[in-house]
Amino acid sequence: MTALISRDALRAAIDARTVTVVDALGGDYYAKQHLPGAVALAPGDADAMASAVLPDKNAAIVTYCTGPSCPNSGQVATRLTTLGYTNVRKYAEGIEDWTGAGLPTESA
Repeated sequence: MTALISRDALRAAIDARTVTVVDALGGDYYAKQHLPGAVALAPGDADAMASAVLPDKNAAIVTYCTGPSCPNSGQVATRLTTLGYTNVRKYAEGIEDWTGAGLPTESA
């Protein structure tokens, strides 16, 4: 099971630039709106693209998707761990919680 991170802890890590945030929705969802500095990595792309998008297997990584009912962030987190990434957490509440709290997003 992937460790979880709270909104406040994630926001602090983003502000401090100590985390790589992974949008597990990808595609149009990512283009429309994503957390600040997030990179796109959907479950179907993890094997092929992880090493290019996330070159440091020891870096702090947080995956997220829409919210608690979306399985993508857990799937990507599990796959990254299987691929040898050592510091992967999941923001289970997702972008719905982030925007609901009035926090900033970016678009592509």
